[in-house]
Amino acid sequence: MTRPRVGIIGNSYLINDQYPAHAGGTMNSEAVAEVAGCMPLLIPSDPRFLSVEELLETFDGFLLTGGRPNVHPQEYGEAETAAHGAFDRARDAIALPLVRACVERGQPFFGICRGFQEVNVALGGTLYPEIRDLPGRMNHRMPPNGSLEEKFALRHVVEMSDGGVFHKMLGAREVMTNTLHGQGIKTPGARIVIDGTAKDGTPEATYVRDAPGFSLAVQWHPEWDAINDPVSRPLFQAFGAAVHAWAAGERAGGQLNSA
Repeated sequence: MTRPRVGIIGNSYLINDQYPAHAGGTMNSEAVAEVAGCMPLLIPSDPRFLSVEELLETFDGFLLTGGRPNVHPQEYGEAETAAHGAFDRARDAIALPLVRACVERGQPFFGICRGFQEVNVALGGTLYPEIRDLPGRMNHRMPPNGSLEEKFALRHVVEMSDGGVFHKMLGAREVMTNTLHGQGIKTPGARIVIDGTAKDGTPEATYVRDAPGFSLAVQWHPEWDAINDPVSRPLFQAFGAAVHAWAAGERAGGQLNSA
């Protein structure tokens, strides 16, 4: 039988500063295929080529990936500044309404890094343009040098809410993560529950309160070495279980939504 289909939200890139392309990290496909047990398919995230309605009917779940571009601050009512970085407005136009539709339908999605920020903005939240500029905050950005193994190495602890969704799923209150991001949650969106934070107070794990389906999002990168990492593996396994349930016609459950 065909595996359930997970749509991986892609980013727009210019290859050699000239050739337009849609791209997604191989590690995202590996995590979806090898840990979640689903078929990974890259979505060219641009409303010129597809609609949210088509995506909802074509895929069983969605992976909202990380990426260099940030959500445009206009999406949360703020003016653009140099600190907000690069943007992908085509992805904004697909990902944000897709999140809202999935929450309403109970269709599973898993947000990672930029995807974590998209979930918050889609539900009315705002973002800080640069976490490291805030008093008392750590620099959560990816190191500029080193191998991929060094860049994606575990960097800091995330503390989960006692008895919360992530505590139950991971079986631990504190876990080590490979956080790699510049922006972060300023104000949480409606129904966004901050279920895990870094020691400096930066939100790192969320879910949508009373969502009928899987709606987890994390600010770190569990797609890296997901098959071996003891924190990443259960996240993708739970996401995969929710996607399989949706594909089988089950329209509720798949997430420990109550603390």
